[in-house]
Amino acid sequence: MKVAIFGQYYQNDTRPIIRDIFEFFLNKKIELIIEEHFLDILYEQNLVENKYQTFKSYACIKNSVDLLISIGGDGTILRSITYVRDSGIPILGINAGRLGFLAKVQKEDIASFLEKIIQKKYTLSKRTLLCVETNDNSIDTEFNFALNEITVNRKDTTSMITVETHLNGEYLTSYWADGLIISTPTGSTGYSLSCGGPVLTPEVESFVITPIAPHNLNARPLVIPDNTVIKLKVSGREEQFLTSLDSRITAVKNEVELTIKKNHFDINMIEIAHETFLSTLRNKLLWGEDKRN
Repeated sequence: MKVAIFGQYYQNDTRPIIRDIFEFFLNKKIELIIEEHFLDILYEQNLVENKYQTFKSYACIKNSVDLLISIGGDGTILRSITYVRDSGIPILGINAGRLGFLAKVQKEDIASFLEKIIQKKYTLSKRTLLCVETNDNSIDTEFNFALNEITVNRKDTTSMITVETHLNGEYLTSYWADGLIISTPTGSTGYSLSCGGPVLTPEVESFVITPIAPHNLNARPLVIPDNTVIKLKVSGREEQFLTSLDSRITAVKNEVELTIKKNHFDINMIEIAHETFLSTLRNKLLWGEDKRN
């Protein structure tokens, strides 16, 4: 087995997690390859001493590793998918952040979880991605996919933008708002949820359109089939608006048409039996904490 490791360093919170992970794999004599910037940080912090192979791009690991471990929060996992892409490499998230819907392995359970991983006692949860194209090629087609959401936002202004929206060629509406979120089921517990969107289970074949602070107060989140082709055209007082794909942000000129649809590949997330999506809802969103239940 060969394991790729990508991570973020959060000072003292991350140190024991990193030590436990590297000690486990060293004892099991499992080959590791580490993202080069992350390894530089580990050397600087004296968290590792051994020499390791490194990777810096998708091409370095696409045909050579059995899984990728992401150390950090959900944002770290969102960044890690740019290294995995269409390779099918499963991702295991180890939570060094706070909420952690995707990074499910907690620091107290690292050894027991990793033991299950090397014994292949896990299942894969396939996660749908979105992709976006523009009619002026302003978004890099190499990184035009998102696991959580694609969002358009106002830029350099406090004024609203207008987002003209078509679904499969039919006009839906023009949202007057700070922006618009197109979310996958995975992203339904993120930005979309904070703006009033519904929670979708990962296997639901749908997307969610959620306006951000809409001025037309009857605008509500809309659930649509994931085979829908969404076209957006943004106008406003500024010359540009912002388009974000998870955490990657690009400035796009007004009136440029965005085409958003289901991506042609999925991402495989590793799940252990008792760490399901529903258990995460109970533990992270405190469902069932009402004493009447």
